[in-house]
This record gives sequence, C-alpha cells and structure tokens, in this order.
Amino acid sequence: MTKKAQTPTVPSGNPDPNTLQLSKDPAQTDAAQIAAMALGSVAANAMTARTFAKGTFGTLDVTECVLTLKKRVDTTHGGDLKHAETTLTAQAATLDAIFNEMARRAALNMGEYMDATERYMRLALKAQGQCRATLETLAAIKNPPVIFAKQANIAHGPQQVNNDSFETNTRTRAHARKAETTPDELLKGQQHGSTDMDNRAATTPARGHPTVEALEPIHRPRKPRRKSGGGA
Repeated sequence: MTKKAQTPTVPSGNPDPNTLQLSKDPAQTDAAQIAAMALGSVAANAMTARTFAKGTFGTLDVTECVLTLKKRVDTTHGGDLKHAETTLTAQAATLDAIFNEMARRAALNMGEYMDATERYMRLALKAQGQCRATLETLAAIKNPPVIFAKQANIAHGPQQVNNDSFETNTRTRAHARKAETTPDELLKGQQHGSTDMDNRAATTPARGHPTVEALEPIHRPRKPRRKSGGGA
C-alpha cells in the first residue's frame, strides 16, 4: 500500500501556525494594533512570501515569518546591508541559471521549430537583462556613485544665482545705457537745420509754404492757315 506524500510542516511553538500572535501594546487598542499590523509592509510581505514558499518549504509559521522579516527590516534601518547584498547575489545566480536553460531550449529547437526558438530566446535575453540589472544594483550598493557639486546655495527664501551670465548681463546693461537716447538728444539738431536747442540763439524761420511764381509766357510763331481752294 502506497502512502500519500504529505507536505512537511515546520515545528512551531504556536498551537496554530496559521494564526498570527501579537504582543499586547498598552498604548494601543486591540483594533488599532491589528489595523497597524495589517496595513504595514512587514506583515503583508511576510504573508506573501509564506504563500510562495509553501510549495518548497511546507507550511511555515506565520508569526515566525513576520518576526524574521521584522528583524531584517530593523537591520537594514541600522545601516547593515548584508542581507540585501546576499539577496541580490543569490537572485543574480538564479537569473543566470534561467538564462542558460532558456538559451539551451532555444538551441534545441533551432532550425526546426523557429517559433519556439524565438520564444525561448526572448525569455533567455529577458533573464540576462534582469541579471545584469541585479548585478548593477549590487555594485551600486557596494560602491555608491560620487556626486561632485559645483556650487551649493542654501537660502531660506527664493533665490536665483546666475554666475555664468553675470559678465554677459553686465555688458548688456552697459551697452543699453550707452545706446539709450534722451529726448533732448533726439530733438537736438532737428529744428530746421538748427544745431542748438538754446532759446537764446537767433534762428532764421523757415517758410512753411514758399510762394509759387507764375511762368513767363511762351511766344511761338503762328501756324499759317491752309487756304481752301475755290474755282474761279
């Protein structure tokens, strides 16, 4: 008689591994404490990870999952990124394994089933791209990029600093002042040939409407009249 395979269960001190055990917080009511746990990121992600891990590790204790993830979060808040580096390194290895398996299947179908070859190759290249991005993230954590700031202006109110255009703006304003023409300069030399706007200077008034004289008569010789012929 063949026995049915049973899903392994991790031993736990809790009577029910599916029930989350919470420590009473005297500063909060039971409803508020449950709501804070439900809306928090730690418990929700612990539940998700527990569900996906069930096929490999069996039924995990939900309380232990939450406590373990909470410890990792606290470690990250303290500045220790060892777990993040471990996760990225392991995921990069997994993605590399997926790439090689998809590439192997693409090679097996090449030349006969081109549609399957193309699909497997696409999956292989996607896994390769994700592996590269994971390693780049890991490298950025290990060696953060250095940012060189040319200038830092700290002000409590609105401020605008244009250092590069200061010299250009100064020249522009100087040129504008030099090219600016006053009304006196515009009127100077424009009054009928006068070169000075001084009222004391004697000027000759110009004639607004000069007199038009008549032309002399033109004497032309008279044209002889044509005689009409008549019969005698």
